[in-house]
Amino acid sequence: MHRISNEERRIRLGRRHRLAPSVRAATPVEASDAVVALHATDAATLYLSVCARLTDASAAAVEHALYEDVSLVRLLSLRNTLFAMSRDVAPCVDASTARAIAAKERRTFLKHLAEDGGGLDEHWLTGAEEATLAALAARGASTGSELSAAVPDLRKKITVFPGKKWEAVQGVTSRVIRLLAADGRIRRDRPRGSWTSSQFRWTAGAPWPALPVPEAKAALAHRWLLSYGPATEADLKWWTGWTLTDTRRALTATGAEEVRLDDGARAFVAPGDTAPEPATEPWAALLPGLDPSAMGWADRSFHLDPEHRPALFDRAGNIGPTVWWNGRIVGGWAQRANGDVVWRLLADPGRAATTAVEAEAARLAGWVGDTRITPRFRTPLERELSS
Repeated sequence: MHRISNEERRIRLGRRHRLAPSVRAATPVEASDAVVALHATDAATLYLSVCARLTDASAAAVEHALYEDVSLVRLLSLRNTLFAMSRDVAPCVDASTARAIAAKERRTFLKHLAEDGGGLDEHWLTGAEEATLAALAARGASTGSELSAAVPDLRKKITVFPGKKWEAVQGVTSRVIRLLAADGRIRRDRPRGSWTSSQFRWTAGAPWPALPVPEAKAALAHRWLLSYGPATEADLKWWTGWTLTDTRRALTATGAEEVRLDDGARAFVAPGDTAPEPATEPWAALLPGLDPSAMGWADRSFHLDPEHRPALFDRAGNIGPTVWWNGRIVGGWAQRANGDVVWRLLADPGRAATTAVEAEAARLAGWVGDTRITPRFRTPLERELSS
């Protein structure tokens, strides 16, 4: 059986994830497609991930892709998390993952309405959704608070988990908007404030074309293998949030080719994708928390020393800002209140690495400019560096 070494995996990562300078992307869509989808829970992460992979890093270019030509879109999808992806990838993600999540979100909300006992039900929800869409059509892009002011039904409150110690009273605005967005009927528009803000305006959207679920899962698995292979079925299961059965079916449907890793583990690549990857020049990267290159596998041992985890991860398992050298995570970085980008190596990769990291820190500081970035998920090293 063909074996692919950890060093080959790191070479693939640098080239296929567009991290080496010679293979950086020309557009945000190319940067996104290189990793299939980008974490978007933290608004700043999306911009930082794209610009780390762009030849000409620019927040304006990402904004244009998100809000002008809408070539990048956000979907509540993989692992019930907000991701951004190109319009070519979105239908596969929607059919393979997001539809099931949207249906579950709706069932959960209807259950909470029934438990509340306040007379709100599915009929009420349909009316609230239609009234919200009508308000958007009349007003144009609006925030949740603006929609709540315009639509009386959005000012309702319900009690969730009644009788339990975590009982709470919640407004329904965010829940109704979340359902409309999950169904593709509305989408996030420009935020209030800078590109680091998560207080989005909302605008009308359109559902994605319906694809057969098995075909969509196979198509997404094939894209993922081209970006992340070799990888195990556990890696794909973790990345998508699918069941093990669905994961195995998707790998079978793609004709995934089995290979062995350095530790002897069984892994998969896309059909015929076993040839050695041409090495790039030495490269350094400063990637944000939750970047796909750090979060793309359940087992990251080929690029992350386990001894570095306590400094780089929060208690929930979210990775913070990382410093990379030739496909390995070698440290972390942060931005201080005065705008300085500071970093620390957790290993000694040599003088060439230090010089390259310094250049990347300067490049990052250059395009970020006066914007200040505080990661949504704070890690021990990021907190220490930023203080």
